[in-house]
Amino acid sequence: MMTKFAFILHPIDLGFITRNIKLFKLFPGRVTESIMSRFPVFKISEITGIKSPLAETEGYFIVCPLTSRQMLEMPEEYVIKRIIEAGKLAEKLGAGIVGLGAMSAVVGDAGITVADHLDIAVTTGNSYTVAMALEGTIKAVEYAGIDMSQAKAVVLGATGSIGSVCAKLLAGEVGALTLVSLTQSPLERLAYQILHETGSAVKLTTDTKKALSDADIVVAVTSAIDAVIEPQDLKPGAVVCDVARPRDVSVKVASERRDVLVIEGGVVDVPGDNVQFNFNFGFPPGKAYACMAETIILALENRCENFSLGRDLTTAQVREIHSLGKKHGFKLAGLRSFERALTPEDLKLFSEALDK
Repeated sequence: MMTKFAFILHPIDLGFITRNIKLFKLFPGRVTESIMSRFPVFKISEITGIKSPLAETEGYFIVCPLTSRQMLEMPEEYVIKRIIEAGKLAEKLGAGIVGLGAMSAVVGDAGITVADHLDIAVTTGNSYTVAMALEGTIKAVEYAGIDMSQAKAVVLGATGSIGSVCAKLLAGEVGALTLVSLTQSPLERLAYQILHETGSAVKLTTDTKKALSDADIVVAVTSAIDAVIEPQDLKPGAVVCDVARPRDVSVKVASERRDVLVIEGGVVDVPGDNVQFNFNFGFPPGKAYACMAETIILALENRCENFSLGRDLTTAQVREIHSLGKKHGFKLAGLRSFERALTPEDLKLFSEALDK
């Protein structure tokens, strides 16, 4: 029997709303957000054509009509209530598992309360996001000619659920690792865990700009609404994997810093000859965010169980879902930067900029 899935989307920013509902271009931003937030949750598309060598599945995109800013600024109880409403719609549609997208995976306790109020499985998709983000980072680092074993690496947003497990997996693989977060005490707890689990000592700081100034490799996974990495922050030749949505890297970096390589974290090819998401979230046909893919992989496995929930993901979960993804034919969708594929010409420009 086929297990169906659902995935909860929400407007990342005002542009998401005005692109899809042109009328809202006539209103001030906060007014648009306020009107949109009063919409009920709704199914925006049906997803078909997903077929691995071993199984197939179908699913739905469900919209929770709160922007990223609203999810962080509105009362937490209200935001979680709206996410639960979206999960209840997934139940009615017959999904066996629902994935939480973007900020809906961050609010509150990262999905635990949502799962407690639903009769179907819930995942944030964070484990597969980590797996594919690091796979993409390694590929970009190899292209840039950086020796990982000697490199200085930085994880921004290190104490979050994605950042902490990224840090644990990077520790011992790089020459030096610096963890960055807004407050010191959670960083110290994470550093103790990493030392205990891996035997590696890491550096800690709350000073983002200082940490970035000499970093060879940056993994950016903050929950900030606005960009935290500007063109002047990065050293020549740096590789940045931006996993965050909204993105952590300013769009100005693309035009002003040809000598750094910025990639999007966790974009994958979904198996199937005719995969149809029937909704444009900015990717070419057949490609999806890794968080979406984790939900799909679990549906293909008929694993209707909570998977990536809460702040404490394990390296074992990351390795397990990575293995299951390979089993079903999911793979990294090349290197992408600022919502488009990096071409050989882009990579050539990067190399030439470094040679100047």
